[in-house]
Amino acid sequence: MNGKVSTVLVTYPDEETARAISRSLIERRLAACSNIFAVGSIYRWRGEIKEASEFASLLKVRSEDFQAVAEAVRELHPYDVPCIVRYDIADGSGDYLGWVMSSTARPPEDRAPK
Repeated sequence: MNGKVSTVLVTYPDEETARAISRSLIERRLAACSNIFAVGSIYRWRGEIKEASEFASLLKVRSEDFQAVAEAVRELHPYDVPCIVRYDIADGSGDYLGWVMSSTARPPEDRAPK
């Protein structure tokens, strides 16, 4: 299953937004799971260094669906430039990776183009 499953890190302004977007992705079968956690962020924005409390999610997705995931997040996200970063899973528990694949299975006509 090497290369077929990825994690996607997304940050949000609050927990409510993180949950709403995560739920939407799971309902659309674009993500199998979303782990949501509080984070502190320090970043440069419009020439100033900012500090903020945010929430982040670590989504488990099919690698081939990343563009569809990114588009869905952008569509729902309040930030001008949301963090949407994909990490390939090099290896993992076969049972877990299989679960991700089965949880994101959709009819062929609903799948993202390759």
